[in-house]
Amino acid sequence: MFLPSSLFARAGAFTTRVSRISPRHLKRGYRGYRVSHRTRSLASRAGFPRATMGKNKTKTKKFAETKRILNPKEARVDKSGQKRKKKRDDAPDVKHVEATSSSLFFKHNSALGPPYSVLVDTNFINFSIKNKIDLVKGMMDCLYAQCVPHVTDCVMAELEKLGQKYRVALRVAKDPRFVRLPCTHPGTYADDCICERVRQHKCYVVATCDTDLKRRLRKIPGVPIMYLQQHRYTVERLPEAVIGNPKG
Repeated sequence: MFLPSSLFARAGAFTTRVSRISPRHLKRGYRGYRVSHRTRSLASRAGFPRATMGKNKTKTKKFAETKRILNPKEARVDKSGQKRKKKRDDAPDVKHVEATSSSLFFKHNSALGPPYSVLVDTNFINFSIKNKIDLVKGMMDCLYAQCVPHVTDCVMAELEKLGQKYRVALRVAKDPRFVRLPCTHPGTYADDCICERVRQHKCYVVATCDTDLKRRLRKIPGVPIMYLQQHRYTVERLPEAVIGNPKG
């Protein structure tokens, strides 16, 4: 087969060009030699890989790229770190209803009767001392029946924390006529202790002058509240003792 001389001339020129560039430089993307488009086409015919001709394959680091994770404080994540499952729309909502005491007939508490068990709060003792009222005598004048004051460990702890200013109230609370009730819960906050005890046992009359505690006790059915009014004791939510605080 006869080949023209021009083809041999082109092949010789290509070999001189490619001999200057080794395959190592081609793989690393050597930039010291500029390869024309014609030389690239000839090199591809000669068997050199096309992808490695003059391309830099070194991977550059991508900065500020992090995996997207959920915030552990987000509502969709449980404490264990697992993603919460969405509730179905047709799933019934479970409501927890407190068990009604057997001593309640609607709002009437049949467990209350003489002798009355009166659960005394911290400020009730302090206000009684300021108004110069004996606790046991004032309760009997209000309810016209025998009354037994009860003091919890939380109330005693609060009186001890108040210091020397309330040492008289602490001495009154240590009277042998007062019944001491032990507390098993952590902390010494008397309001939570009294509310929880009254929910479990419906046999107490709560004596307090605290407005917030009276608001919480009014939400619990069947619990009478004793407080000071016009320098004497009065009681609410106890029908038998309406005449305990006569007007005038």
